[in-house]
Amino acid sequence: LGKRAEDVKGDRELRPGPPRDELRSNGRREEKVEKPRFMFNIADGGFTELHTLWQNEERAAISSGKLNEIWHRRHDYWLLAGIVLHGYARWQDIQNDAQFAIINEPFKTEANKGNFLEMKNKFLARRFKLLEQALVIEEQLRRAAYLNLSQEPAHPAMALHARFAEAECLAESHQHL
Repeated sequence: LGKRAEDVKGDRELRPGPPRDELRSNGRREEKVEKPRFMFNIADGGFTELHTLWQNEERAAISSGKLNEIWHRRHDYWLLAGIVLHGYARWQDIQNDAQFAIINEPFKTEANKGNFLEMKNKFLARRFKLLEQALVIEEQLRRAAYLNLSQEPAHPAMALHARFAEAECLAESHQHL
């Protein structure tokens, strides 16, 4: 993840990208500032469902044009940043903090339901568990790479991983039918 608590607050404002010269129709050059792409990743090596979930969510968000109303990678980033700043399971504090307002966007349509806050807090807790699992795996993979550890292809864990990948692929293809 590589972010410290003090870095989180400064990242709320998007910093402009590098200036780009553009030739205008009147022959003058105009300097344009490019908006940076949002970049955030957890390198879990495919051992969790996180990346599949991110792809599906981002596809839905982009196709519907509701980038902030459908939970996706950007919301996960700000959820983790809120946890760094406010602490674990401080869901209400995170939701009430103006700099993390993006976290509330996907729930606006559900606001009139009776168990709204409970539902929202349970979602945030479940989502954090998934992110936490992916971060733990990322750290284990980083340590293994640092120690130059590798899996033997004949190891039972690798066979299990291959079978799981096959089952996951089969389930996904059946879902599309």
